[in-house]
Amino acid sequence: MTDKEPIITPVTLRSSESGEAELRTFYDDIGGQPTFIKLAHEFYKGVATDPVLRPMYPEEDLSPAEERMRMFLEQYWGGPTTYSDRRGHPRLRMRHMPFAINPDARDRWLLHMTAAVDTLNLAPLHRETLMDYLDRAAHAMVNTFDA
Repeated sequence: MTDKEPIITPVTLRSSESGEAELRTFYDDIGGQPTFIKLAHEFYKGVATDPVLRPMYPEEDLSPAEERMRMFLEQYWGGPTTYSDRRGHPRLRMRHMPFAINPDARDRWLLHMTAAVDTLNLAPLHRETLMDYLDRAAHAMVNTFDA
């Protein structure tokens, strides 16, 4: 054993018709941008009518928030880096700190997100992978236990 970093070689999951390595991401595997557009849109349809979550969005039009979420999720799952290119490092906890996110808000967020994910008709493994991340992220955003 040495103190050197191990050499990590990407695994070729598929080859293109020309025989070139084709590395695919989760973003690609679940349908790319159209999937994430639908996910964010369906999620914000639920937020728009939620009495706890809606007041956290000062903008009358939720489309800027919808776009930010879509860009973040696309980048996280291996798509374009548009989110960081435009907004810098995600810093999710810092960006959400101004809002009182208690367990009720978390659960409502997960309710709407689960409903949105279910509109995508993903393969079971893809759905579980996505929901696992979203559940962990939602729990990480809780910053108060006040009602």
